[in-house]
Amino acid sequence: MARRRTTEADADDLPRFFVWVRGLEGPEPQKWMAMDFGVRDWKRPLVLAYLELPEGERHLPLSALARRYPAPRGEAS
Repeated sequence: MARRRTTEADADDLPRFFVWVRGLEGPEPQKWMAMDFGVRDWKRPLVLAYLELPEGERHLPLSALARRYPAPRGEAS
């Protein structure tokens, strides 16, 4: 199946941040729309690292981003 070109409007709908969070079994990759840490910063201790993605990488799957931007050292299980 052919992938359609991402338009400027579509790019606004894609997650902007690639985030490594502390998971139950070690670092876990996620994609977030915004770096909103929630009520009373409850998410902040869970965030190990984050990166604002360039527009050209926002469509990539988590597996590709995790290979491109590995988990922070010292946090792997």
